[in-house]
Amino acid sequence: MSDLVSMKEDKIRVVLISGLSGAGKTHAADWFEDRGYYCIDNMPPALIRNFIELTYYGGSSITRAAFVVDIRSDEFLRDISGLLQYLRENEMVDLTMLYLEASDDTLVKRYNETRRSHPLTNGPATRDVIERERRILDPFRRQADVIIDTTSLKVAAFNAEMEHMFTSDPETQTKFALNLMSFGYKYGVPEETDVTFDMRFIPNPFYVPSLRKLTGNNKKVRRYVLKQEVTRRFIQQIDSLVGMLAPCYMKEGKYHLNIAFGCTGGQHRSVVMANEMARIFREEGYRVTLRHREMKR
Repeated sequence: MSDLVSMKEDKIRVVLISGLSGAGKTHAADWFEDRGYYCIDNMPPALIRNFIELTYYGGSSITRAAFVVDIRSDEFLRDISGLLQYLRENEMVDLTMLYLEASDDTLVKRYNETRRSHPLTNGPATRDVIERERRILDPFRRQADVIIDTTSLKVAAFNAEMEHMFTSDPETQTKFALNLMSFGYKYGVPEETDVTFDMRFIPNPFYVPSLRKLTGNNKKVRRYVLKQEVTRRFIQQIDSLVGMLAPCYMKEGKYHLNIAFGCTGGQHRSVVMANEMARIFREEGYRVTLRHREMKR
C-alpha cells in the first residue's frame, strides 16, 4: 500500500505542520520523528528554504523532514506565502501541508489544565485570542493538504488518524473527516457538535429486561435497534445527507464534520447508531473517529 504522498525519486519529502496552539502540533512532530523524519520545531520560514537546499545539494542522508511552523515565529506572516510557493514549485520537494485544529472550548480547557500561556499574547488562552489566531492562520489552513480536528481525539485515536492519512492508499480515501459521538441527553448536549441527531424516536432497549443492563456495543442490542424499520430508513437518510454535504463543505474549506447521536442515557440507541454510521462511512472512504461519551458511566 503506497503512502498518501508518494515520494518521487530523488525528492525530499517535506511536511509542514501548522495549526492552532494546543491542537497537537508537538505530538504530530513526535509521530513523524518516530517514523524516521528529521523534525525541527519553530524554524523561521526563511531558514527552511536554506535547510532544504543545503540538504539536497550537500549530499545529506536526510530524505524526510517535518517542520512545525506557527505564530511563535516573528517572520511567519511575512515569509510563509513565499515559502509555500517555493516548496510547491520546487521539483526537488515532495510537500504535504498538515493543519491541526480543535474547538475553542477544547483549546481553552487544554490550556487551563496545563496552565501554560498562549504564545500569541503570553497570557491566558481566551476565546478572543484563539479566534485571532484562527484568522492569522487561515491562509495556511486554506492551502493545507490534510486538516485534522483533534477536538474529540485521544492519543490513540490521533495516532490512528495520522496512520490513516499518511500510510493509506490515496485512491481509496477522501480528505473529509467525520467525527462521530454518542451521548445521553440527561448529561447534556456536547458543545463541539456540528450536527445532532436525536435517537429517542427509536424503541428503547432499556425497557426490554434482557437488554437493559447491556450497551449498544452488544450484538443483541444492536440487532434490536437495527431491526426497526424506522431505524433502517433513518440510516439511509443520514447516509444520503452526509453524501450531499461533504463535497459542499470541502468546497467552502471545511474538511470535517462533528456528528452526535443522542438518546436518553447514551447507552443503547445512540451507541448503536454511532457504531453503524461509523461502519458505513468507513466503507465509503471517509476518515472516521468514534467516541461514546457516556460509556464510562
